[in-house]
Order: sequence, then structure tokens, then C-alpha cells
Amino acid sequence: MAPTLSTPPTQRRVVWGVRILLALAFGAAGIAKLAGVPQMVQVFDAIGFGTWFRYLTGAVEIAGAALLLVPATGFLGGLLLTATMVCATATHLVLIGGNPAPAMVLGVLSAFVAWRQRPAR
Repeated sequence: MAPTLSTPPTQRRVVWGVRILLALAFGAAGIAKLAGVPQMVQVFDAIGFGTWFRYLTGAVEIAGAALLLVPATGFLGGLLLTATMVCATATHLVLIGGNPAPAMVLGVLSAFVAWRQRPAR
């Protein structure tokens, strides 16, 4: 449920702290993808979907980061980034190898934000 005034201040601060950290991480990752940082180009070449997929992923990460920072859209940002990290984890496990742990941690944190920001019924 989205934090309300009845939510303890410590819980609101924790959720906001996670949202800000995720926004910074995803914003930086998205900018790196859009800017064509060589490491990102190499990873997406290994995936084999071409440059368009790197641009799409970067745009999704930046959009998700922005959504996290707006109180009314934190839930959507959390969902979008959770789905993105599920796909990133699967990509690491199936296509490119490497360590999927960072994507898994970011996915769990994004899911936490989505859960804490879910709309009230």
C-alpha cells in the first residue's frame, strides 16, 4: 500500500531511500546504454539484438528511474524495473553468462518498491 501519513516515518524514509538509490542506479545505467559506453555496447553485441535493443533498454531504465521519483508513479516505476531486471537476469543466465546477482538484487529492490507503493484497494 502506498505510504500514507499513518505509515511510520522510518518506513517512509526507508522506501524513499531505496527509491532514490534505484533511480540513481537505473538512471546511470540507462545513460551509459544511450551514450554507447563500450562495455554496454559489448554486452548488447553479445546478446545479438543490435543497437536498437540497447537504446530501448536504456530508455526503459531512465523512464523507470523517473517514475520512481514521482510519488504518484512509484508503483509503476517499481513494476517496470522489476520486469526489466527479470529479463536481465534471464539474459545473463541464458544468453551471455556472467553474474546475474546485480540484476537480481536490483529486481528484488524494485519489487520491494512496487509492493510498498501498490495502490490501496
